[in-house]
Amino acid sequence: MFKKSVEAKSHQRLSGADKKKLKRSLRDKFPRASDADIDSLFPPKAEITVSKFQNRVHVYSLEGGFPMFFDVGGRGTEIFPTVFALWKVPELLPSFTLKGGEVSRFIIGGADLMFPGIIIPNEGLPSFLSGETWAVKVPGNPAPIAVGSTNMSSAEAVNAGLRGKALRITHYYRDLLWESVEGHLVPNAGFLEDMVQEDPSLSQVSGSCEGAADSSNDQQNDTGIKEGGQSVDPSNAISEPNPASAAQNDFQNSTAEKIAADVGDLKVTEDIDADGSSVEQHLLSTEDVDAHLDNCLLQALHTTVKDKELPMPGSTLWSIHVLPCRPSGITLDIKKSSHKKLSKWLQAKSSAGLISAKEDKFKKEVMLLSVNRKHPDYMSFKPEKRLVEKANEAVDGAATDNRPQKLLEVTEIYKPSVHVNSIFAAVGADKGNLYSSSEAYDVVFKYIEKENLVKPTNKSIVVLDPALCDALFKGAIKKGTSYPTEIHKKDVGSTFVGRMQAHHVVTRGSESVVRKGGLKTIQMVTERRQGNKKVTKVSGLETFLIEADALASELQKKCACSTTVAELPGKKGFEVIIQGGVIDDVAKHLVEQCGIPKRYIEVLDKTKK
Repeated sequence: MFKKSVEAKSHQRLSGADKKKLKRSLRDKFPRASDADIDSLFPPKAEITVSKFQNRVHVYSLEGGFPMFFDVGGRGTEIFPTVFALWKVPELLPSFTLKGGEVSRFIIGGADLMFPGIIIPNEGLPSFLSGETWAVKVPGNPAPIAVGSTNMSSAEAVNAGLRGKALRITHYYRDLLWESVEGHLVPNAGFLEDMVQEDPSLSQVSGSCEGAADSSNDQQNDTGIKEGGQSVDPSNAISEPNPASAAQNDFQNSTAEKIAADVGDLKVTEDIDADGSSVEQHLLSTEDVDAHLDNCLLQALHTTVKDKELPMPGSTLWSIHVLPCRPSGITLDIKKSSHKKLSKWLQAKSSAGLISAKEDKFKKEVMLLSVNRKHPDYMSFKPEKRLVEKANEAVDGAATDNRPQKLLEVTEIYKPSVHVNSIFAAVGADKGNLYSSSEAYDVVFKYIEKENLVKPTNKSIVVLDPALCDALFKGAIKKGTSYPTEIHKKDVGSTFVGRMQAHHVVTRGSESVVRKGGLKTIQMVTERRQGNKKVTKVSGLETFLIEADALASELQKKCACSTTVAELPGKKGFEVIIQGGVIDDVAKHLVEQCGIPKRYIEVLDKTKK
């Protein structure tokens, strides 16, 4: 889920009603958690922010703090706690315990959890259903290192001989939700120090992850499992990698060992060396904190704070932009500075002329209005170039090589229409090119800056000139209704993109195709034929660059039934016909093996009344 960097579309603070609704959802989703547990994660008077990402994931965090939960799909149905939350409340979820350090290396390298890598209790495998949320722990440590959802029920696992995938990992220690990603996410290694002060047992995370016991990962043999699903003594159960995947495991070992080494660096003891980061926190003087604050602000203004995002609440500037720019091992506390408060610090920077900040009378919060990019401090500062670690991406790429189908990517792009052509021409942009939404945003804001259309008395309002007004509203306003003269800055981009022609780029491996308009869904229909026999038909595969013959061959093996390929009558394309009512199995195969998002699959079962 967090192997690759994804940019956040928006960050906003939850209202009181939304906070109550979120907490109710958490209590329903995690019955093991008490009210005190929920309050320890989200204190009653604390502000909660939600970050919405382009992949539809919503991340819920304490304002100025760390992410505690994330919602896959943003619909409230698939909520997972983060590793941070599980360190504060380790018993929030039921958990699987790994056999040893070798398995943990694969888990924190991005692999899913397999049954051979789990310690089976003497009383047998605990009962669970498919799709339940479980955590992953290492022996002798209460702090989980990963969280995910079960791939099958306990009954199905026993019938399968305790082989196959046990847990689909959605978040793990040291993924991009943990690491700071281009200033969009807050977590860093300094969090461990704060947690250890509350619970010293958490300092054993590294030692637990480096246990001596060997075990398995995705492609390892089931040597630790007896026939019939019975377990053996975990101390004697050592499984070896499958030779067919040795190359992949060697690569994962190299990256996972580096990550596990990083875990080892996070040990916190009373005898920590004077050069360690923990001692450094106590040695920071008020002047040092002030210097770090200034450097982090300048780094943020150079790298992540964009003029089109202004005005910006001071809390957003602090949590989303300033904190992620702090040096590794440094914990910034505004209270330990000479300013004591965020508002006073921002007002001091405003008085110095670096920024323009003003308190919002309604929100009672200081707002960042503008940045003086010609200020001497800004011009003399040289921002640090951050090295982007490619370990997760490399592991993800290596794991993808073993999939039957190459990874599918669907990207929304837009082509200038007659409505917005004048804006593209005015800024010298090519009207024949295709643009992403962010690139289209840049075009319209470049035009606004060129024509100086920002309202002087309110920086969040854009005054519409005739060209921009026509581009945004011509033909969309009912007759007799007057055209608007102003628009809020946050609505400009979405309105502008909505006036362009939507396209999609579908990419699978090295093959890519551009399709106009919305994507047609894959149609799956189950119906009855003579003799009360069921048949399942699948069509629309060409849209997603799937060959009908190849899919028919795969489904023949997977479903153990005959398959045929036929031309669609009166249409271009082919359909795959599978004998039997296997609509669920086919849908699962399309999602997991072919990478088709669920929203692009349309299912119709005509056999049900």
